Amino acid sequence: MPEPIASALPADAPLPPETLSPEMLRRMHGYWRAANYLSVGQIYLRSNPLLDRPLTLADVKTRLLGHWGTTPGLNLLYVHLNRLIVQHDLNMIAVIGPGHGGPGLVANTYLEGSYTERYPAIERSTGGMDRLFRQFSWPGGIPSHVAPETPGSIHEGGELGYALAHAYGAVFDNPDLIVACVVGDGEAETGALATSWHSNKFLNPARDGAVLPILHLNGFKIANPTVLARIGREELTDLLRGYGHEPHFVVGDDPAVVHQALAATMDRVLTEIQAIQAEARGGASDPARRRWPMIVLQTPKGWTGPKIVDGKPVEGTWRAHQVPIADFTDPEHLVQLEAWLKSYDAHELFDETGKFREEYASLSPTGHRRMGANPHANGGELLKPLVLPDFRDHAIAVPVPGAVKAAATATLGHYLRDVMALNLATANFRLFGPDETASNRLQAVYEVTGKAWMAETEAVDEHLDRDGRVMEVLSEHLCQGWLEGYLLTGRHGLFSCYEAFVHIVDSMVNQHAKWLKVTRGIPWRRPIASLNYLLTSHVWRQDHNGLSHQDPGFLDHVANKKAEIARIYLPADANCLLSVADHCLRSRGYVNVIVAGKQPEWQWLGVDDAVRHCTTGAGIWEFASDAGEPDVVMACAGDVPTLETMAAVTLLREQVPDIRIRVVNVVDLMVLQPQSEHPHGLDDRAFGALFTADKPVVFAFHGYPTLVHRLTYRRPNHDNFHVRGYKEEGTTTTPFDMVVLNDLDRYRLALDAIERIPRLAHMVPNARAVYWTAIERHKLYIAEHGEDLPEVRDWQWAR
Repeated sequence: MPEPIASALPADAPLPPETLSPEMLRRMHGYWRAANYLSVGQIYLRSNPLLDRPLTLADVKTRLLGHWGTTPGLNLLYVHLNRLIVQHDLNMIAVIGPGHGGPGLVANTYLEGSYTERYPAIERSTGGMDRLFRQFSWPGGIPSHVAPETPGSIHEGGELGYALAHAYGAVFDNPDLIVACVVGDGEAETGALATSWHSNKFLNPARDGAVLPILHLNGFKIANPTVLARIGREELTDLLRGYGHEPHFVVGDDPAVVHQALAATMDRVLTEIQAIQAEARGGASDPARRRWPMIVLQTPKGWTGPKIVDGKPVEGTWRAHQVPIADFTDPEHLVQLEAWLKSYDAHELFDETGKFREEYASLSPTGHRRMGANPHANGGELLKPLVLPDFRDHAIAVPVPGAVKAAATATLGHYLRDVMALNLATANFRLFGPDETASNRLQAVYEVTGKAWMAETEAVDEHLDRDGRVMEVLSEHLCQGWLEGYLLTGRHGLFSCYEAFVHIVDSMVNQHAKWLKVTRGIPWRRPIASLNYLLTSHVWRQDHNGLSHQDPGFLDHVANKKAEIARIYLPADANCLLSVADHCLRSRGYVNVIVAGKQPEWQWLGVDDAVRHCTTGAGIWEFASDAGEPDVVMACAGDVPTLETMAAVTLLREQVPDIRIRVVNVVDLMVLQPQSEHPHGLDDRAFGALFTADKPVVFAFHGYPTLVHRLTYRRPNHDNFHVRGYKEEGTTTTPFDMVVLNDLDRYRLALDAIERIPRLAHMVPNARAVYWTAIERHKLYIAEHGEDLPEVRDWQWAR
């Protein structure tokens, strides 16, 4: 039976007339004015921070960068959240979706003292304020948006759409944490954010914390109205209720009225959140899903800023989005800016030394209750190591190479089951994936935990569990955002995805990689667990789904990231996958990409050999190689390329009995780069010891061939590298035909070797005839039988 969605107190129920006393209203309004003043000062001023003398053009920055429009609303929310924290001793952080409201978050953390604690040179004085202003959007300073440099932030504000997913990721398994998540009404138009509203169907109030979404409805983007501001109150209410929220509206442009309404509304929504949690935590076996409260704050864009500039309206329009007064060739603009700054009466708010007056400063929480100093916003401070099982307990026994078959990801699934079991008590690990955990053969985790789910259930459902720790939703954006929020607040996880569709989060991994890069240079930012991807159902085993499911290009994307961040692993078999996965789960501060197939394949290395091989990242497979100087190096990276390379080696030995072959397998793709370019790179001596100084190298690669060339172009012997990989050829066909279509098949690799060994030049014409005969036989067979040739299906390594 469908579960009812219980409603809280109606959002339009009357508010108490005066939540704030006259004195509290005065002090909070003063705090808001101080934050607004500091925000305007950051955007405009390079000197004269408290206007102790008349403002001159020399006091104004030459390049004006920043965003004013959203900032006064963010400042208003911050002071009201502070009141809530102090009054109820809340454990709360803020995630700011309108990321270009950076000056507001910097201003508020400065006012509460957490900014100066992180940056002692920005002391709370006139000199500190001068440095605060000058650094903003200044070379060598800080960005204009909420960024890693901003205390209290877990959210890079440079790109819109991810705030709400990050907020929910932060509160999973954090029962005492509340995240106030400000969603910009422009940001709300992104696909990632629109999906994120559904996160409340995965939030268990008995075990998780709470998210308070605050839709900041100020009406405009950079040059256009926002959709949600123009659909009317009734339709917007229906939309938000349809998402499972109970919206509470705070609307107005009179500061006193808005202060009172916002304070009363915040009290109300906190009471509702606490009631939902109390019901869920009170022992009820199956509490009804409740509508979580949210706030819609509708105030003018650029509130308290210039109303008219050059005869055109600014406040309450799109013109307030960035810098309302921008052209100072007109002397009147300097007069307007000075009047704007003076309207906040800064000398009433800051004393003669530039220190924030105590009557206002005392409104802030103290210690770790300050949102800029909350440890959850610096997750490395809370990070606990995972308790990991011995992956060797799950190893596949390999008596001789190529003697047994196993599915790599299914083997990994049993390891992840034990990881989950060992960390259930500490609530320190979750598995994320877009509806593909079982498809990717990781379903062994269901023996320990189910899939998180708070919505309706039916009799046919399997593994749905209110207490589940597997997060499945058919949105790569949402999985990535949840995982990022989970990692950024000090936990661990793994994202499993079909290889072709992980591209959906290309931009998100960009932002996370940039976050990691920047935080490496911020001493107070503690390292967090790595962002770990398992890409399976990969290009070479998507023959049944066709071209739409065939794309290994995420490797190229990640390889472009900074060397201290990016790691790419291509384990050849199940034991290598176990070793790599264990390593990645132990690591900190990286983006780790693992690509592994889910179909049963031949296993090459016993676990001890696999560990040694993965530790070095690449090596000669002696069992498949001939002693001494080779005629050719047959190199491979990836499970299917390895299979085809090994089959090609057997073909070569049949065709050329005296051939000397060296097989080199690469697990860690970044070893191909020089050491000067990547910390995992082999030195040139070690690289030459693998690939020789002058012999031909036929390299079978999982992805696009250009990536190997790009990584090795400065290496000795690069001119002799011939790389085969995916070249955008695919369709619905057989597994082997996929490699044939892309010239990665064993017959092509064998021919490549013969064509490149000088002493075998006389054999080339016959070898080409043999190749084309084999390919013709293959094509005719699959057309008639719909499956691969027996000699391909039943092939097995033998030496």
